[in-house]
Amino acid sequence: MWHFPCMDILIVEDDDSIAEPLERGLTREGFNTLRVSTGAAALSSSPVDVVLLDLGLPDMDGGDVCKAIRLVSQVPIIVVSARGEEIDRVLLLEMGADDYLVKPFGFHELVARIRAITRRSGGVIGARDSSEFTDIGPLHLDRRSHQVTVSGEQVMLTPKEFELLAMLATDPGRVFTRTEIFDEVWDPHWYGPTKTLDVHVAAVRKKLGDPGWIETVRGIGFRIMEPIA
Repeated sequence: MWHFPCMDILIVEDDDSIAEPLERGLTREGFNTLRVSTGAAALSSSPVDVVLLDLGLPDMDGGDVCKAIRLVSQVPIIVVSARGEEIDRVLLLEMGADDYLVKPFGFHELVARIRAITRRSGGVIGARDSSEFTDIGPLHLDRRSHQVTVSGEQVMLTPKEFELLAMLATDPGRVFTRTEIFDEVWDPHWYGPTKTLDVHVAAVRKKLGDPGWIETVRGIGFRIMEPIA
C-alpha cells in the first residue's frame, strides 16, 4: 500500500451543523482539519493544502476571501455554497477558485473533488484515501472505476450502494453509526426516511451474495466483515 503525508484542510464555514460532520468525515478519511468561521480568521490562518470556502460568512463575502487568498497563495480553493446559479460559479472561478460545489452535496463527491484538485496541482492525497483498491477476502473494490467483484464476478451496484460499501470498506470490522453513514453517503441535512439506509444495506447484501458481508450492530449501525464460511 502506498503511504502519503496527511493533508491539511482549512474549513471556512460558520454553520456548525455543516462544519462539524464535515470535520468528522474528513478526519476519518485521514485529513488534518482546521475550522474557522469568519473570513478574517481564514485570511490569518496558517498555510494549508486545500481550502473549503463557504460564501455566506458573517464578516465578509466569501468571494472577497477567495480573491484575498489568491493574491498571496496558489493553494487549491473549493467553494462550498448554497448559491447554485451559473453566474455565481463563473464569478468565483474567475476570482481564483479551483472548484465549486453546491450545498447540499455528497461527502464522497467532495472527497473526490479534493483528490482531483490536488492531483492537478501536483499535491498529495489523504492517507486513508490513498488506496484506490480494497480487498476483503474475495471482495475487491476499485474506487477509480466504481467496480466491485466477489470471487472475480462483477457486482453491479447503484452509485449510492457503491458509496455505502466503499465507506464501510475504509475500515473493515469497524462499526459505522447510522448518523455517520447518513452524513457521508447522503448528506448532513438528509430529511428523507431513515429506512432508506436499511433498504440500501439489504440491496448490497443481496448483490454481494451473502448477507454476512454487512453485519447489523443493533442500536448502533453497520460494519463490513468477510462472512464466516
